[in-house]
Amino acid sequence: MLSLGELAVVMPVTGSFHTYATKFISSGTGFTVAWLYWICWTVALGSEFLGAGMLMGRWFPTVPDWVFAAIFASLIFILNALSVRLFAEAEFYFSSIKVLAIIVFIGLGLLAIFGLIPYAGSSQAPLFSNLTAHGAFPHGIVALVSVMLAVNYAFSGTELIGIAAGETDNPKEAVPQAIKTTIGRLVIFFVLTIIVLASLLPVKEAGVTDAPFVLVFDRMGIPFAADLMNFVILTAILSAGNSGLYASSRMLWSLANEGMLNKRVVKINEHGVPMRALLLSMVGALLSLFASVFAADTVFLALVSIAGFAVVAVWLSIPIAQIRFRREWLKDHSLEELSYRTPFTPVLPYITITLLVISIIGIAWDSSQRAGLYFGIPFTVLCYIYHYVKYRKW
Repeated sequence: MLSLGELAVVMPVTGSFHTYATKFISSGTGFTVAWLYWICWTVALGSEFLGAGMLMGRWFPTVPDWVFAAIFASLIFILNALSVRLFAEAEFYFSSIKVLAIIVFIGLGLLAIFGLIPYAGSSQAPLFSNLTAHGAFPHGIVALVSVMLAVNYAFSGTELIGIAAGETDNPKEAVPQAIKTTIGRLVIFFVLTIIVLASLLPVKEAGVTDAPFVLVFDRMGIPFAADLMNFVILTAILSAGNSGLYASSRMLWSLANEGMLNKRVVKINEHGVPMRALLLSMVGALLSLFASVFAADTVFLALVSIAGFAVVAVWLSIPIAQIRFRREWLKDHSLEELSYRTPFTPVLPYITITLLVISIIGIAWDSSQRAGLYFGIPFTVLCYIYHYVKYRKW
């Protein structure tokens, strides 16, 4: 995020890190990054539409999941197609609901941890006994590394700030502010939420079959906890879908704008929306949705594996591009001319690169995620080969 900030302020373009990879790493890398990112979001979109339909099954059990999936897919498409402003406003409201729910959860959770409100199963304040019961690494460092791919995938979306910079009125002020607040919010919301969950739920009860948020709310005696969280998760899914369609369509538009895709995709309608890129991304999302239903163990497995690998690969291009950009910049400019600078360059970007490489290597240690390497690496190689055959350069 910090590396992306420096690049996005100097070059606020739609397409962001794909454009930076093209300019400062290689044309083939930019091409590959763009398609990896597009697949990442179209696969996520298909999963999110289906997930939203499944959540509605709690309230409408007799209605097939695909009906609500189609309704939500139409809603997200309309929000993106009408105008960029409507997309942004919808995203604001979707995000506000989940943020408010998390704040309430953290607040009530901390009160329960210190025994200030009753919590079923505890006669005294639980404090942090469950959190520390098995030590810092109960399953070892290898387990920590092997799960990093899933963790990285969960954090995907933060890089949207770079893509949106090209459509921002004042990127020099808006982008640094957005990055700082995003990092702060991620630390507060993710870290505090995990601390609350790990403190209130023993390890043996913190499985994935029951929703942990619902379980904690139920033990606090919050009425309709399951329905409330079902609604919150639904808005979170719609928020992710809204952002995903925006990101994937802009990535296709950027590819076309740079001559790496049919120029007709560049066309923007009277609302400022790249409609053809939007339609292509929507088609990709629907194909992913169909694959998740009819080819879950074959086609969809390959797509999900590539998407999980893609997040890390795309992120990896950002600090590399920033390091190379800084070298080029200092040949003709001074450091003071940069209105936003990545702190501790090049140390921090190199640390980022190292951690991302470790997380890619860690995939090999987990059989459930190993498919990310089996499908992700060949897809990346094919992108490079196709680009070389077509443009005669790497």
